Amino acid sequence: MAALVYFKKITEDSDAIVYSFGEGPSEMARHLTMERNTRRSQPDDGSSDYSFLKASRKINAMYEQANEWPERGMSVS
Repeated sequence: MAALVYFKKITEDSDAIVYSFGEGPSEMARHLTMERNTRRSQPDDGSSDYSFLKASRKINAMYEQANEWPERGMSVS
């Protein structure tokens, strides 16, 4: 079974970045907030499910690679 998650940066400030995410480009109704200093994320709806974890890990991986927060992206497995 394939897993797919898309994400897009919505807003950011000096402390955190908010991303929308979901299973399709038109289905990104959920949000996660990534803390800049710790690189820890929290789901805004409180549900730490597989989609949230997949989006959070991909965002961190892209940051690690480019040393900047991604504007958008996707993860497939």
